[in-house]
Amino acid sequence: MATATWNGAVIAQSDETIKLEGNHYFPPEAVDPEYLVRSETLSSCPWKGMASYYDVVVDGRVNAGAAWFYPDPRPAASDIKNYVAFWRGVKVKR
Repeated sequence: MATATWNGAVIAQSDETIKLEGNHYFPPEAVDPEYLVRSETLSSCPWKGMASYYDVVVDGRVNAGAAWFYPDPRPAASDIKNYVAFWRGVKVKR
């Protein structure tokens, strides 16, 4: 079971993550939407495509751009479509 936590809250939990480039990508249904606020931030990966971001918000504290996902990945990354990964202090433990 992989668990993503930040500021004392469990943001995501699943035993069906996809590990890619050292990151656990959580299925969308395993992520608690209460803690995510859509960000306007975008980034591009040559082989995965365009990533969109969420700010992680817990108890009024904002961790800007701490979660990302690929809403329309390139074919090579189709397995992670809409799966959510974390960084910037969000701890992911397996």
